[in-house]
Amino acid sequence: MAALSINNKLSKKQQLQALKVITHIGALYPLIKLYYNYYTYNLGVEEVNAAILATGYPAIVLLVLSLAITPLNTLFGWSILGPLRKPLGLYAFMYAMLHVTIFVVLDYGLDWGAFITEITTRWYAIVGFISWLIMVPLAITSTKWSQRKLGKRWKTLHRTVYLSAILGVVHYILQARNDYNLPFTFAALLAIFLVLRFDWIKSRIVAYRKERAKAKRLAAKAKA
Repeated sequence: MAALSINNKLSKKQQLQALKVITHIGALYPLIKLYYNYYTYNLGVEEVNAAILATGYPAIVLLVLSLAITPLNTLFGWSILGPLRKPLGLYAFMYAMLHVTIFVVLDYGLDWGAFITEITTRWYAIVGFISWLIMVPLAITSTKWSQRKLGKRWKTLHRTVYLSAILGVVHYILQARNDYNLPFTFAALLAIFLVLRFDWIKSRIVAYRKERAKAKRLAAKAKA
């Protein structure tokens, strides 16, 4: 029994390592693709705009994926995904940082006056910039030291990630020209994730899942 327990632990550890490798490769792929397209002159005529889009989209995707971890655990009991939340969130911030940097440095040429005018007069820029600002303290306090230091306030602070994601999706919607399918898909997913955060809904789903698991075990014993 002890040997079986150790093997199961090793198996879960190996699964988690594989998931981490897949996460890192998947998260870095858009950056590698952007780098490759830039040096092979495949970004098109509007290179800066292409680079802005190529960093903004993965930022939203990775942020939404990081928020999917807890709902997936609630719905299916996939607790093994828990450790992936942090790297997904940090990669989302990395792309958001690149997105803002390209916008400021390459698109506006460090013209701070024009940049400030843009983020105070254009709605797409206002909500996008606020979304990024919210992500900054979340990235800074992503360490275990910060979690210990802030205590209960850490959870309160990191719940603002939902506001950042919502504003990010609104930014995406305002930027969309013709195809709104993806932006509204992200909006729908965020709405579901928010609903699943309510304790009374979460507790009922977990209770139902446990009852089904218990029923399956009893049925398996009866067959044996």
